[in-house]
Amino acid sequence: MSAGFGERARAGILARGPLCVGIDPHAALLASWGLADDARGVREFGLRTVDAVAERVAFVKPQVSFFERFGSAGFAALEDVLAAARRAGLLVIADAKRGDIGSTMDAYAAAWLTPGSPLEADALTVNPYLGVGALDGALALAHTHGKGLFVLAATSNPEARSLQASTGSGGSTVSAQVIDEVSTRNAAAVSDGEWGSAGFVIGATVVWTDAAIAAFAPPAPILAPGFGAQGATPQDLRPRFGTMAPCVIASESRSVLAAGPNGLADAVTARVAEYEESLNV
Repeated sequence: MSAGFGERARAGILARGPLCVGIDPHAALLASWGLADDARGVREFGLRTVDAVAERVAFVKPQVSFFERFGSAGFAALEDVLAAARRAGLLVIADAKRGDIGSTMDAYAAAWLTPGSPLEADALTVNPYLGVGALDGALALAHTHGKGLFVLAATSNPEARSLQASTGSGGSTVSAQVIDEVSTRNAAAVSDGEWGSAGFVIGATVVWTDAAIAAFAPPAPILAPGFGAQGATPQDLRPRFGTMAPCVIASESRSVLAAGPNGLADAVTARVAEYEESLNV
């Protein structure tokens, strides 16, 4: 059986660093790239991004919503971008934030995590707020196919803080409870020393003590939005994530995509070097 997603993510970070390039074709970015704000534009944007970052980073993260807004043509464009990224050897995180119960959640998982599916990705962002147990079918499918999930735990948007930092009857915050429940499932699925394949979304702007979250075991990849345009820098990675810093996949989109199609490769190369320097200090 091939390595699980957790181990593949670990290898990707070690080989090419933590930077994950978000493929976020905002209307303003499309215009600055000289592309139309339509399905053909987002397809071209995505394919150019893949070409520019392949062999420079290990991860890309297409934001599904920017493709979905163009309906079936947008999804067809996304299918082409996902396939191109995976052919290029990139680990593809579909940022779709799916979350539901029972057979509905299982169908979402099948769409994004089944080998050969038109929307096949290596990992999918998921929402646990219908209960972590509602993700069990998706977790089982991910393990079967060597795929991964990124479970929203402590996100970087300020609107989430009152919910995610609230405490339940056991005294843990919602964020901490999500991490504990998912980590228990990871521990049952991996051997000693391996990374779990169910990772977490923890924003780079989140103060762990405020969210009452702590280092967790077994290790699992942490998808960390908040770097770049939202204010966190590569130099913040180790201070903010502490002993979990080696697990971080640092997501940036506008901060590098703004360099345009001709400058993106150089911008990514420079950013990768910044992360490497910050981790080696």
